[in-house]
Amino acid sequence: MLYTRKGDQGTTKTFGCDQRISKSSNIAETLGTLDETNSYLGICKSKSKESGFGVEKLGLSFDEIVHTIQKNLFIIQAEFAGADKTISEEKVKEVEKIIDEIEKELPPIKTFFIAGATELGAHFDFARTLARRAERRAVGVKEANPPSADAQREDSIKIGDETMKYLNRLSSLLYALARLSNHKSGINEDVPDYK
Repeated sequence: MLYTRKGDQGTTKTFGCDQRISKSSNIAETLGTLDETNSYLGICKSKSKESGFGVEKLGLSFDEIVHTIQKNLFIIQAEFAGADKTISEEKVKEVEKIIDEIEKELPPIKTFFIAGATELGAHFDFARTLARRAERRAVGVKEANPPSADAQREDSIKIGDETMKYLNRLSSLLYALARLSNHKSGINEDVPDYK
């Protein structure tokens, strides 16, 4: 059955917790924003397959990169839901390696760019903003849960440092993929003139 009726009063449950929490709680907001990001990355992955683009030196297609991000976001979602899961340092380093290789393919980035130079680039730019929002929500949960926090509070959950690093790097990776999408399409991106 695709519905349970248990959330009809605006509450939900997380992994291993008997108490119901508000769907507007920090945890529920974070989980929802991570889910939104992951779902939108499905569009990026589909469009990436159509483009055939990749990071040549690493032998990775854009859609493979996005698929790995999606799998990692499921780990992060499980962690925020209270499961005994977390992102490893190795996964953070993998993202950094991809960003570093993309930077080698791009002309130096010295300014902001106006989104929409290409459809794929625009999708990655939008995914980047969703990832930043997810990171902000995650920071809110982490700040509400210092190590000595009362474990019985509704938002009480331990979030790994590598998870927070991964979320911070994610928006940088999506920004890099947007720039590289436009570059590989031979498009010169417009920059804001602030006039």
